[in-house]
Amino acid sequence: MPDNADNYPLGKYDFIVDAIDTVTAKIELIRRAKENSVPIISSMGTGGKIDVSRLKIADISKTTDCPLAKVMRRELSSRGIKDVPVVFSTEKRSGETFTENGRHAPSSMIFVPAVAGLMLAEYVVKKLIGKE
Repeated sequence: MPDNADNYPLGKYDFIVDAIDTVTAKIELIRRAKENSVPIISSMGTGGKIDVSRLKIADISKTTDCPLAKVMRRELSSRGIKDVPVVFSTEKRSGETFTENGRHAPSSMIFVPAVAGLMLAEYVVKKLIGKE
């Protein structure tokens, strides 16, 4: 979060993987990674998804069908932040649950975020060894 971000000197890292669920923290991490010229890839929402074949890696500006990516596109654009690769799903939300207070809480099949994580790892390794 912005209030404790100074505790993490990002400039010493070779690559950053953002798998945070909070928009404010995602934006802050991406902003600071860009400021420090550290490559970053960000995971968008995998909640409510069941089809891993619909996971893609693309620039945030090219994302579709992902509510989190839509918010992130708008927020990053308003801050002048560009060129952020992300893992996202083109699948329409397939399942939803609601908390006791009626708030939306997307359900998730364990294999979808797991595959997204593997895609993030593959992307980073390929970038670091110069294969992408």
